[in-house]
Amino acid sequence: MKYLFLSLTALLMASPVQAAEAPKRVLVVTVTTGFRHSSIPTAEKVLAQLAEKSGVFTVDFVHQPELPAAVGPKPSPPPSTAGTDAQAAYDLTMKKYAAVQAAYNTELNNQVKTALLKLSPESLKNYDGVIFANTTGDLPIPDKVGFLNWIKEGHAFIGMHAASDTFHHWPEYLDMLGGEFLKHGQQVSVNALNVDPKNPATAGLPPSWVIQQEEIYNFKDYDPAKVHELLALGISPLNGMPGHFPVSWCKMYGKGRVFYTSLGHREDIWDTDPTIKDRINPPEIAQKYQDFILGGIKWALGVDAGDGAPQTK
Repeated sequence: MKYLFLSLTALLMASPVQAAEAPKRVLVVTVTTGFRHSSIPTAEKVLAQLAEKSGVFTVDFVHQPELPAAVGPKPSPPPSTAGTDAQAAYDLTMKKYAAVQAAYNTELNNQVKTALLKLSPESLKNYDGVIFANTTGDLPIPDKVGFLNWIKEGHAFIGMHAASDTFHHWPEYLDMLGGEFLKHGQQVSVNALNVDPKNPATAGLPPSWVIQQEEIYNFKDYDPAKVHELLALGISPLNGMPGHFPVSWCKMYGKGRVFYTSLGHREDIWDTDPTIKDRINPPEIAQKYQDFILGGIKWALGVDAGDGAPQTK
């Protein structure tokens, strides 16, 4: 009986440790085939910091492949007064330049394809969620249908800023995300309205969150009846006219959870470092942004509860 008591005591003492949930595994993708934001290195740094400090998730990365600069400046055409020999020499130089440029682009595309093999169905078995942080263009992921099915099965997708400027020619991706980037104007100061103060992403934000300066997106193919809105504007960032303009939302996609925010263009909205060059948003704004995206990530990973049903029926 004494040994049985000791065994039960040892089991009870060990059970809390055994029951502790392991951190979620998240793959952060920052590959671009279109415009590349200067804030991407800052985003990578901050996401890694949030993962470490929170202990809720770990991060692995798909970085942009780096190739040595193989193509110099484009040759300048000869003046109109130059003779035929000068023009012939220029044409030959341009032909060589184009050949080198094509070879460089082919190699870069091959390396991008290799890097994105982490988004294959087999590789995705190692992750609980994926973050597209300022991705752009048509990324050559290995299995588009398999990727979306993986999300539907109950995994997380988190999109930040230019994630909506990605896969413009893939309607199923845009349907999963909830909206497609249309255009933006000059960077502006905005009052972002907190549509759902109970959601983990927006729980720490005031009813109206003032951001000193940010690039604000307008969307197409956006239907509020298909998403759960988190942040919105009451005034158009393009012309100042009143209306309803979405900034951030979450939604269910099958059994998966999707969190998207169009915020995240500027370095000083990501990073609290007060020494950032040309800082306009104070560090306090960046801290709120970090808390906001951490809450969204935790919701998408199923760590924190929150409503994902559309408010508009």
